[in-house]
Amino acid sequence: MRYLGIDYGTKKTGLALSDEAGTMGFPKAVVPTDATLAERLAALIAQEGVGAVVIGESKDFSGADNPIAEAARALGKELAAQAGVPVFYEPETLTTQEARRLPTGERMSGIVDASAAALILTSYLTRQNGREAVGS
Repeated sequence: MRYLGIDYGTKKTGLALSDEAGTMGFPKAVVPTDATLAERLAALIAQEGVGAVVIGESKDFSGADNPIAEAARALGKELAAQAGVPVFYEPETLTTQEARRLPTGERMSGIVDASAAALILTSYLTRQNGREAVGS
């Protein structure tokens, strides 16, 4: 099953898609966060055959919701209703900072939000696949 990973932001949202086996996330795109976001994502879900969505769970360092958490959950509810797929949440603490770092230690820009979405998605898939292996 394919998954869509989302790094939701107030101005732009990073997207990632998993491989067909649902084992790893890959950066897809960075799109503007506007009133049509849920509709555009629902169309992408249908086009790519996505079976579930993983949204970064936005919290501060104390574990409390940060200001963007409510909007991200609202997007999740809207996507579940429009696209008819389950929506899961995965902690996203420091994923944007991690996505900015190149293997050389330099910082990159451009596709950072899509790379952060891929990190969120891969983290979720790794945990899920680990649970399946333990329960097998």
